[in-house]
Amino acid sequence: MDAPADLVGRTHRALRAVAVHEPGGATTTAVAREAGLPRPTVHRLLMSLQGVGLVERESDRWVLGPELYFLGVAAARRYDVTEAALPVVRRLALATGESAFFSARRGEETICLIREDGAFPLRSHVLFEGARFPLGVVSAGMVVLAHLPDREVEEYLGRVDLSSFGPQHDVAEVRRHIAATRMNGYAVNPGLVVEGSWGLAAAVFDQGGAPRWALTLTGVAHRFGGERIPQLGALLLREAHVLSEKLGRG
Repeated sequence: MDAPADLVGRTHRALRAVAVHEPGGATTTAVAREAGLPRPTVHRLLMSLQGVGLVERESDRWVLGPELYFLGVAAARRYDVTEAALPVVRRLALATGESAFFSARRGEETICLIREDGAFPLRSHVLFEGARFPLGVVSAGMVVLAHLPDREVEEYLGRVDLSSFGPQHDVAEVRRHIAATRMNGYAVNPGLVVEGSWGLAAAVFDQGGAPRWALTLTGVAHRFGGERIPQLGALLLREAHVLSEKLGRG
């Protein structure tokens, strides 16, 4: 029989796996694969979650249930900062023509909360609302990691293996990107996750000076050449400063 902590952890992994496949939903097999759990275990968990409205069954697929929405509305009173961030993200998309994003740090991940597409028709699809990546992966994760204290960075890099995202994410490469990010103030992802899909990000800080969020611009590689990277980086830094001030006052 699962210990309580283990059961909670497995339940969380199953719910996150369902969320990855929204809005279309996922089969039990797909949830099990995403969560890294045995299919029978996932089936039992999902049936229990269905009983309390945390998931629902639509045909042969599982989707997030209404109870999660009600819980989210209650939690938003404490955690939602998207109302303040949305105008900033829209300004970035309008000014650059690229896709603009707002992501939040949660533990050792960044989660994309807002996406606004600019006018340029070719777009990167690496980031989307709800997408999660480990710190150090995609430009949002890199800029948050780079602005953490050295001790936290070293502990994190000694504990995780990011090479599942490719050899370009081995420890030496991540350290190189941290150094470049600290020098520039913003992070650059030169197609490290998906070839040809570039991203830039600037950190947004809380009242205590910790990197809690990130603003990102993404697009196809030829839109991020030459002098445009420092121009976009400077714009991101200005908007990130504005948002940090606004959230710090809140």
